[in-house]
Amino acid sequence: MPGTPPTRFVYLGPEGTFAEQALRTIPAAQHGTRTPARSVPEALDAVRAGDADAALVPLENSIGGAVGVTLDEMAEGSPLVITREVVLPVEFVLAARPGVGLSDVRTVAAHPQASTQCRGWLGEHLPDAVVVDVLSNGAAAAGVAAGQYDAAICAPVGANGHRLTVLADKIADHDDAVTRFVLVSRPGPPPPPTGDDVTSLAVYIAHDRVGALLAVLMELAVRGVNLTRIESRPTGEALGRYVFILDCFGHVADNRLGEALQGLRRICADVRFLGSYPRHRWTTTVADRPAPAPVGLSDVDYADAAAWLARLRAGQLG
Repeated sequence: MPGTPPTRFVYLGPEGTFAEQALRTIPAAQHGTRTPARSVPEALDAVRAGDADAALVPLENSIGGAVGVTLDEMAEGSPLVITREVVLPVEFVLAARPGVGLSDVRTVAAHPQASTQCRGWLGEHLPDAVVVDVLSNGAAAAGVAAGQYDAAICAPVGANGHRLTVLADKIADHDDAVTRFVLVSRPGPPPPPTGDDVTSLAVYIAHDRVGALLAVLMELAVRGVNLTRIESRPTGEALGRYVFILDCFGHVADNRLGEALQGLRRICADVRFLGSYPRHRWTTTVADRPAPAPVGLSDVDYADAAAWLARLRAGQLG
């Protein structure tokens, strides 16, 4: 990030969560303070209040989908911006206190995203167990260690940290599951463009206009901006009123994305900028690379056209 790098970090805790594991991949966090929070809102509020410089929270999972509370906080709470993303492979284990066997398990503590990703395994091996929702994978492990539950679905680091016995490992239904985390800070200049960036937006469409969502998509499409994710969240105003969370390739400093943002500003009820930041490259496949801009829609093309228009306005033909 530009300016003074963050030194005080908060993350979705307690200790032993995937969020802590993801935070430790950020070099600045290795040398700064790392404080767990009990919930995503608590982590983000610590940043808003100035008690932390940045918060690392989950945004979406490749199997369980979006983390609604994070999207809602980003779209509706006091403004914050994403400055970095981390994509982390997710591996779950079933852990219990020493001496507890699989046949003894009647209650399983798990974060809803975790239990969703392990639904098949639970149905096959623990069909009669009651799954209890908790705030995090770390909280699941801590609850088992405290005797509140028989077993926990958690990260291996969580089981080790609470001295639990692993009854089964790699219990997720999909071996290639990943979770996307974002580092969130108070509003400020975004990181400089790298040529491989993501921009996130919260878009409030004009509900009294026919084709309002189509108009939003067209502002991006006609400029060759690749939309990579769209998610709707209720605004709480009335049934059928939604805010749309968009991710697209590009940086706010890019000419074509800048023009698209201006277009959205003109036609939407409101647009909240959620950040431009480097895209996490976690595979090297061709499909993971951004598609090239169509002919005539690259930043070079936009710059050339802008220079041509400036010459015309100055009375210089050609």
